[in-house]
Amino acid sequence: MIAAVAANGAIGKDNDLLCHLPNDLKHFKALTLDHTVVMGRRTFESLPGGALPRRRNVVLTSAPASMPSTVEACTSWQEVEQGAEPDEELIIMGGATLYRQMIERAQRMYITEIHHEFPEADVFFPEIDKSQWREVAREDFRPDERHAYPYSFVTYERV
Repeated sequence: MIAAVAANGAIGKDNDLLCHLPNDLKHFKALTLDHTVVMGRRTFESLPGGALPRRRNVVLTSAPASMPSTVEACTSWQEVEQGAEPDEELIIMGGATLYRQMIERAQRMYITEIHHEFPEADVFFPEIDKSQWREVAREDFRPDERHAYPYSFVTYERV
């Protein structure tokens, strides 16, 4: 799983990101290039340029015929897995419903912790049970001229 999560668990508002963190976008790109990204229909529709280049884009949807040919539309997680290579890392990139459905199956999480609360948010990441996860990497960043909030890149692995 990969997500940018605010201090109050928020991940979005009005089908958009909470804030613009250029380094988070670069981090996301570096982690997902040449990998498979899995998303729900609404997350796909929120992407400004459609399917992400240099990635296998898989959209989980109940209406696969409505998806463009630039993505693989699947109706179940089993279908996603059947199309994957053995031992391939499938990176779930949202939205909230997919995160909730898959958090028990996830083995690794790449979380950008935004050290700020967004009370106006309307979409939230599931609560992380820290007893089931161990932090294996962390990079902390302060606000600067391009980043309004402090944030951390944190990698968790299932215990």
